[in-house]
Amino acid sequence: MTEESQFCLDEAKEGMEHAMLHLDREFHKIRAGKANPQMLDGVRIDYYGAMSPIENIANISTPDPRQIVIQPWEKNMISVIEKAILAANLGFNPQNNGEIIRIAVPPLTEERRKDLAKRAKAEAENAKVSIRNIRRSAMDTAKKLEKDGIPEDEVKVLEKEIQDITNHYIDNVDKQYVIKEKDIMTV
Repeated sequence: MTEESQFCLDEAKEGMEHAMLHLDREFHKIRAGKANPQMLDGVRIDYYGAMSPIENIANISTPDPRQIVIQPWEKNMISVIEKAILAANLGFNPQNNGEIIRIAVPPLTEERRKDLAKRAKAEAENAKVSIRNIRRSAMDTAKKLEKDGIPEDEVKVLEKEIQDITNHYIDNVDKQYVIKEKDIMTV
């Protein structure tokens, strides 16, 4: 295999791996009933004019499976954090006692579980679309390599390897979704 072919293959693998990492982060944001600090990923706080992730300005812990505790490093940030959590529309009702913020993670209703499973399915589909787009881009690159003088049989081998990698990552997405769906639907 030529250097250009290997580079094309490596680029495709790297892109698909990034799609899987993104899917993993999105799945962590979908709660499955147990309290988890990652449920607050994506909550941004206006910290002296800069939008900062909540974990950069507070300590987040889960003392038990039904509760998240947020202890800001600066007490004057409590109300700002509370408003940001409400604005993030995560379905939480933060309780502020002046020192810390407590979030009681309510048990999921059957309807909410189904909604979360649908959201997880949508995220899995988005990951598949990303992987297919990466495959299309890699196939286009392979075609360009053929035009640039690389032998046709080598390009065919490259295209088969790209498709094999794509199938592997699509199967991975499906497996991750099945695990997440089971986690969500388990009471």
